[in-house]
Amino acid sequence: MRASLRSGWMAAAAVLLCLTVAGCGNNVNGHTYGAADGSVTIAFQSDGAASVSFGPIASTCTYTQSGKQINLTCGGQTEVLTMADDGSLNGPADGAIGHLTKVK
Repeated sequence: MRASLRSGWMAAAAVLLCLTVAGCGNNVNGHTYGAADGSVTIAFQSDGAASVSFGPIASTCTYTQSGKQINLTCGGQTEVLTMADDGSLNGPADGAIGHLTKVK
């Protein structure tokens, strides 16, 4: 019984660590997302910077993430992206960024 209690505590600690540190895979930090047609790619870096490419035009932007909402700011304009349950990103219906999937 003592071993099962210890393994239960270890599992609970692992879940808590996942939720507080890494977001259990719901964090864009360190990942690149792209549109299926290659028109848009966003590489999110760990320092709050993001490299955004609209076709041949590249920009250095900033981002913040709160839960499933990512605020991407480029040249003073902010686009709000939402992370879907499958880990993909969706821009607003009237925005310049549509549906993006994780590239790496």
